[in-house]
Amino acid sequence: MTVAVLTGAALAGTGGGATALAGTSPKIVVRGGVTQPVFSYKDAIREHVYVESGVDSDRDGKKDRVNVDIIRPKETEHGLRVPVIMDESPYYDNAGRGNESERKTYDANGNPVKFPLYYDNYFVPRGYAFLAVDMVGTTRSDGCPVSGGPTDVLGGKAVIDWLNGRARAYRPDGSPAKATWTTGRTGMIGKSYDGTLANGVAATGVEGLETIVPISAISSWYDYSRMNGVKYWTDEQPWLASYVDTDPPEKCAAVNADLDKGEDDDTGDYNGYWKTADYRDGTIGRASRVHASIFAAHGVNDLNVKDDHFAEWWNALARRGVQRKVWLTQRGHVDPFDTRRDAWVATLHKWFDHELQRIPNDIMRQPRADIEIGPDQWITQRDWPARDARSVVLRPGEGGSLGLKPAAAGATAAFTDAAGPQGAGLPEDAMVADPTAAQPYRAAFVSAPLPGTGRLSGTPDARLKIKLDRPTSNLTALLVDYGDDTRVDYLGAGSGIRTLTTEDCHGESTPADDACYRRTEVTTVTSPVNVIARGWLDAQNDRSLSRPTPLVPGRYYGVRWQTLSQEYLLKKGHRLALVLAGTDADYNTETPTGAQVTVDLRGSSVSIPVVAAQDDVTTLLAPPRPAETWRGPAKVNLPVQERKLY
Repeated sequence: MTVAVLTGAALAGTGGGATALAGTSPKIVVRGGVTQPVFSYKDAIREHVYVESGVDSDRDGKKDRVNVDIIRPKETEHGLRVPVIMDESPYYDNAGRGNESERKTYDANGNPVKFPLYYDNYFVPRGYAFLAVDMVGTTRSDGCPVSGGPTDVLGGKAVIDWLNGRARAYRPDGSPAKATWTTGRTGMIGKSYDGTLANGVAATGVEGLETIVPISAISSWYDYSRMNGVKYWTDEQPWLASYVDTDPPEKCAAVNADLDKGEDDDTGDYNGYWKTADYRDGTIGRASRVHASIFAAHGVNDLNVKDDHFAEWWNALARRGVQRKVWLTQRGHVDPFDTRRDAWVATLHKWFDHELQRIPNDIMRQPRADIEIGPDQWITQRDWPARDARSVVLRPGEGGSLGLKPAAAGATAAFTDAAGPQGAGLPEDAMVADPTAAQPYRAAFVSAPLPGTGRLSGTPDARLKIKLDRPTSNLTALLVDYGDDTRVDYLGAGSGIRTLTTEDCHGESTPADDACYRRTEVTTVTSPVNVIARGWLDAQNDRSLSRPTPLVPGRYYGVRWQTLSQEYLLKKGHRLALVLAGTDADYNTETPTGAQVTVDLRGSSVSIPVVAAQDDVTTLLAPPRPAETWRGPAKVNLPVQERKLY
């Protein structure tokens, strides 16, 4: 096993990995392809500066200053230059960070004493600086938050610019602060809003941001608030801005009023406002500008930041040839640190060493995707989605069947976009109960027991031929697995994890900031039914999210939309169903239209990407036998609808 050392001067150069250098200057030590903890965490420098952002989000005529709390090895005062790991967050003084909701604490001089999470404890001893950045409008930064909009992103970009000598910063006494201690090579990391800011800053193409690790992160704020014209939330943008802003409400009242107007809840359409908060193809950032590598993590059952954020971002970056890696779990809105802790920290360590320290370890030779396919059951594959997945087109048939053959010409089914007991639509447990029973509010199509096992890997695609008796209808498409099984309890409290009383430690500690966190374990539920994939559409937004086209009543139209993505085992003996319905009360805040929806079965289908496990995918489905009767459940594990983003 070799030991390599790297000086600050070498880090700033253009060479590849670490090489042994003589001398007495501070050194980063590498062994086995990863940096070693040779720097004192206790003696590290802790300070804060204010970076001038160049934006005026609170409209007070002054440029907002962004508070940056810094911890770095003391050796950076003596020639060592280190890369930066940065977590920009709006949550440091409200929700806190991590499963234990940690907050920053400060000494009498205003310098940070405690940094949330383990990033500082683990990486500073290994030759990194860690920056905990208060997003514009939050904690000790100036300005007003704008729920993922331009100034949120540009504040973080300014910090990257400062680290690379392109922006100004000031110490608390007003004197200039220069980042002479860094190589400028920066990686951004964080969960939820924090990871969202990493996506947004990367989308600006800023130089010096070498890699991002977005965890459960948004890539388009329109897609966080709604799907295809159907709203998940009402007043989401001003609500979130108010939540993260701990200043008096009147300070940002005018800004919040503009957020309320811009989001346009009356229509649910995509407009110029949403374009400014779209990191895939927006006005401030877009995927085509990204040069930073990406190590993403997401729960395929995350119903807060839904996994289309990952899937669409990943696909856009793949088309650009961006270097990338991903972990996908069966959990909900959960950090991989709380699902597979030791492996996550070790993989993250190698990733940052490779991307920021330029150490030639084996991280890029490992499989690109780690995927949880069942409770604590992991596989790896070359890419995501699986390259060997084949598209299986499933077709609804007369009598509620689902199979590979088209229905007879003229065959139809109908349902009504109906209101439930609370007037908001129907809950999913009603939509998926006994799919063989006729219900006026849904059309259900169920397969025979699957004769083989396969794995859904990717994004199902629904294509329907419909006519309405009104100009539009909210539409829901659910892909459902019927069969007793023990699954991750992603809909329950904890979104698939339970927090234990025991702890483990990753990194070095001080009395004020320990590196120890409570362990977690997976939570499961044994149930006879599970919704695999969900998708929603306002029928008049089928052709355009910006310019709705009301349907002519009585005329057939072809409509198409993708559901959320999935990684899911379709097990032998289970039955697969396509359930079509109107407004989904569990995930939509729309008012049902009351429209009757008639589905032309021959012109309708759902395509799912399947990897064969035991049998050829074309043998996975067959028409149900005429004598079959339904013995399924009358209820489903109810979802927990959470508004919080963090």
